[in-house]
Amino acid sequence: MIKAENIHKSFGNLKVLKGIDLEIPERKIYSIVGASGAGKTTLLQILGTLSKPDSGDIYFRDKKISAMSEKQLAAFRNREIGFVFQFHHLLPEFTALENVCIPAFIAKESKAKTEAKAKELLDFLGLSERMEHKPSELSGGEKQRVAMARALINDPSVIMADEPSGNLDSSNRDELHDLLFKLRDELGQTFIIVTHDDHFAERSDRIIQIKDGVIE
Repeated sequence: MIKAENIHKSFGNLKVLKGIDLEIPERKIYSIVGASGAGKTTLLQILGTLSKPDSGDIYFRDKKISAMSEKQLAAFRNREIGFVFQFHHLLPEFTALENVCIPAFIAKESKAKTEAKAKELLDFLGLSERMEHKPSELSGGEKQRVAMARALINDPSVIMADEPSGNLDSSNRDELHDLLFKLRDELGQTFIIVTHDDHFAERSDRIIQIKDGVIE
């Protein structure tokens, strides 16, 4: 589904990625692991079209990402990719339900359809009783489940997550990890996840080990 060819990326004189070749199939969980500074997040951002490589190409279902205009790329990202980050990035003034709806409203989906889908997702994720709560009223694990529902609202082809359990205690971390595998098995969701958690990585379908800017 996603193909990276000879990806290079530098920041000043620092070469972070030095020729990455990678293919990501559908309905799998891929874990990107490596030491701090190895280039994990940089690779994730390039795969997710949030950053551009210095050289090399990203293909999504054989469509070349670099051939898209900025407007096309923004629409593509909104429709095809869901993002989950370590610190969830929920908007504090909105309820859980409203936070989940935002990407669909950006995609100009109808209010009724969007709210129905958001409620369905929150119920699936065990948050049916928390829909009207604001982020300050939710636990860390609940916030990450809201963030996951938000990532899923537009039925993306892939969800990319950067240390999604890194800010959670062990109980909430294990709960989130189990949820990811449930989403893969029951919804056929594809995940690319940067993680320092060896136990989770070992459970995933493939481990991508980055060292010194290349895949080992």
